[in-house]
Amino acid sequence: MAPSIQCLSGELISFAPPPPQSSSPSIHSILRRQSSGWVEKRRNPSLHDGMDSTLHQFHDLMEERHDPLPDNGSIIMNGSSRLAEIQGKTLNDWNGCGGDVAEWKIRANPAAVNSRNPIRDVMDSLPPLVTKNEKREISLAQGDPAAFGHLLPPDGAIEALMNAAESCVFNGYAHSAGLLQSRRVIANYHSINSKISADDVYITVGCSQAIQLCIEALACPGSNILLPRPGFPIYEMFSSYYGLQCRHYDLLPDHDWEIDLEQLESLADSNTVAIIICNPGNPCGSVYSYEHLSQIAELARRLMVPIIADEIYAHMVFGTRKFVPMATFSWKVPILVAGGISKRWLVPGWRLGWIIVHDPRGILAQGRVVEALTRLVQMTIGTSTPVQAVVPDLLLQTSSEFYQQTLLTLKLGAELCFERLKEIRGLSCPSAPEGALFIMVKVDILQFVELRNDLDFAAALRCEELVTVLPGTAFGLKNWIRIAFVAPLFHLQEAMDRIQNFCQRHVCKKPQY
Repeated sequence: MAPSIQCLSGELISFAPPPPQSSSPSIHSILRRQSSGWVEKRRNPSLHDGMDSTLHQFHDLMEERHDPLPDNGSIIMNGSSRLAEIQGKTLNDWNGCGGDVAEWKIRANPAAVNSRNPIRDVMDSLPPLVTKNEKREISLAQGDPAAFGHLLPPDGAIEALMNAAESCVFNGYAHSAGLLQSRRVIANYHSINSKISADDVYITVGCSQAIQLCIEALACPGSNILLPRPGFPIYEMFSSYYGLQCRHYDLLPDHDWEIDLEQLESLADSNTVAIIICNPGNPCGSVYSYEHLSQIAELARRLMVPIIADEIYAHMVFGTRKFVPMATFSWKVPILVAGGISKRWLVPGWRLGWIIVHDPRGILAQGRVVEALTRLVQMTIGTSTPVQAVVPDLLLQTSSEFYQQTLLTLKLGAELCFERLKEIRGLSCPSAPEGALFIMVKVDILQFVELRNDLDFAAALRCEELVTVLPGTAFGLKNWIRIAFVAPLFHLQEAMDRIQNFCQRHVCKKPQY
């Protein structure tokens, strides 16, 4: 019989059964007994505000709701597919195969073991749900515009990719920085104050690798980096991996999530190697004004610290503000822009991003940062060459109607979520999103007596209503949740209904007099 749990609502939910038990001690059973201790050893004590421990609480909450190693197993989720393949073997099966396993002295890189992506950690720990009702799961957790199938790439994009593959011209390796013709188009497309060339562009495996390489190129021993809170968690993941001290500046929810500039300045010192900003914002849906970006650039100029600008959501704005590229201020401060085709062109699975060096005064070149980027991209072969060949079509041939339709879809989703969430007791949104794919929602946890924090809220919501959201702790902001409004409107409407029902069941009742 499949194991089940009883949610706070009283509903029984069943999960996939565990693998059959062997009469002899199996590697599977031993790993199960050791899993809690192993997870404890993985923790990175450098993560701020207890993020690591609280996210493990979420992982533990998920494990309470399913077998710790179901079907495909959290062994696979923890990166050892080979162990998953042998989990059914008993220890006796391995006698005479090269000595006791304990005698092997193989050790993992501690930096790799301690590296964690909180979003993937949460998503990969979610169990497969088997419910007795006909509800379907609605995931509002990830910013994947292709997940629901209602947002498609530009007309001609698929045909251009097929033509690139069928031509057999792009079956080989590209230049380590990317195809020259694609880099030229990217450079021309993003030239703002001063002309940039193909030599200022590096094509990467998605925007995530672009961010990784920018951080790695600047990560000098004993240095620190300034990161937004709340912020996309891979900033901290990569920074910690490369030995940087992470210092977090706050985004102000009551001021449209603008940067606390006074605090930002107080965090910087002579060992600060970069400031990372994200605009349009993930996870907040914010869009910064020209004036605010100018203030950020001026502060960076005074501090003599370069900016890494995460602009994967560039031009994806639908509110009252226009998108202003950070490179507009490159005459003040050197800018490394990380971008790509994943979001605006709705193809995250194609895995193509870029780094653009906006350094008209040659400051980064003088510091050999450009040389460092060149060396880093030479270490591995870049993203798919046929996909690189499609970049000119995407950037130059996509119609304005495509962009307008995409933004209209996002605008309607954002408005629906914002208006509905305002009506739900126990939740609040300080401002409506103006760009990107997300809205941050504050959970008044004191009104939910059965729930201790945002981790409990997200776990119970998924258990009872099959709606998946990300806890704000994943982004460094406790007792908030992030909702992606990229789903079709009827999915969003149903999800808001379920969230409202969930809150009505669990919010404290006013005392009767």
